Amino acid sequence: MSKTNLLDAHCQAILQEYKDKLPVFQDAETNILALLKHTLKEAGIHLASVESRIKTEDSLCGKLERKGSKYKSLADITDILGVRLITYYIDDVDKVATAIERLFDVDWENSIDKRKIHDIDSFGYVSLHYVCSTEGFPFRFEIQMRTVLQHAWANLDHDTGYKSGVEIPKRYLRSMSRLAGMLELIDEEFSKIRSELTDYRRKVQKLVASGNLDEVPLDLDSFRSFLELDPFRQINKKIAAVNQAEIQEVSLLPYLAVFKGIGCKTLGDIHNIINDSFEGAYQIACYQMGLTDLDIVSSSVGPQNLCIAYILKRGWGKGGVRYFFDLLNGKEKSNEIVAEMIVEQAKEMPFMNLQ
Repeated sequence: MSKTNLLDAHCQAILQEYKDKLPVFQDAETNILALLKHTLKEAGIHLASVESRIKTEDSLCGKLERKGSKYKSLADITDILGVRLITYYIDDVDKVATAIERLFDVDWENSIDKRKIHDIDSFGYVSLHYVCSTEGFPFRFEIQMRTVLQHAWANLDHDTGYKSGVEIPKRYLRSMSRLAGMLELIDEEFSKIRSELTDYRRKVQKLVASGNLDEVPLDLDSFRSFLELDPFRQINKKIAAVNQAEIQEVSLLPYLAVFKGIGCKTLGDIHNIINDSFEGAYQIACYQMGLTDLDIVSSSVGPQNLCIAYILKRGWGKGGVRYFFDLLNGKEKSNEIVAEMIVEQAKEMPFMNLQ
């Protein structure tokens, strides 16, 4: 027998209203999702996923069959349209909630923050549920917010029947409880690590801005901050002036691996290379530019020649120059040829110290 046939006249009327209003719910789903995605993107909140669903007719029939008498009309059922926003971090759940509060009217009486009522001996994960309404849509809808790990647990929870009311042997309950605790700890630690990394980046930026480069370890974050100071501007301008060339800006991030590869441990080490190898880099560039009529040079011309001059001054010779190009471009046969040519060109330059 169809579930529809089991419903009384009152529930049948609600079901018919659902069928009549289904296109309205579908339009609302599209508009609400678009608004949420745009708003959260503008706020810089990155989501793992955005899900939505409109309750199916069978699902609604089951709901009405169980407790249809409590609903006067379709408008009393708040979960016909449901949206789920899944974040990467715990603290982003509250950020998403704040954005939703600004976008929609929240029905606080029917909304629930299960995080605040999570019993100490209960299992699994909790999430934040808002019942919302918005202009132009005459029905309320639900928005659920939780993290990736909370979502994963909820799916496992559902699949195992963990909270289905079926008796589960204690040894399995204990294992599930341990897993839930581990996932909860991981969730918290990820947020903690992100917060500490943010603090570290701010500290690095302050140290770089203050000029205390010897105190700043060389890593991706510190190198980015260093590049914002345009540290190679002076050598690039001097080299470009040889041919009155224009400087074309390119990413210098590949030089992080190069500076690490030639022994730099801090930003201060790079700063010292700039100071100590400036003249050598200029001499190499002058020789190379003199053989051409280039009127455009890359912004990498400075750091490239600084590294080569540094390598040659330290007596690392052709092998050192080839190693530089291996770091920069990957291991290629042509690196050996280029290295040999550069060393040969540099033999008569004053800074040269071949061994």
